[in-house]
Amino acid sequence: MATVDLLYFARLREAFGIERERLALPGAVATTGDLRRFLAGRGETWARELDPTRVIRIAVNHDLAEADRPLADGDEVALFPPVTGG
Repeated sequence: MATVDLLYFARLREAFGIERERLALPGAVATTGDLRRFLAGRGETWARELDPTRVIRIAVNHDLAEADRPLADGDEVALFPPVTGG
């Protein structure tokens, strides 16, 4: 079973009340898309923030990842909303 380190940034950190966690991935979670769906099942706040209609960026080991990016043991996975500048 793979274990990943999750990091939450900006409004996700505030909404979830957590900055980071280590998570043993269930067998059905093999990609970043699977992970997002799994986390959305944690409750109302998680479902709202990770709803597929909301834009969330996911980076694996500091590289932006698409939903089909496989996850491996020891990966660092960061979830964050898009950043705007000005």
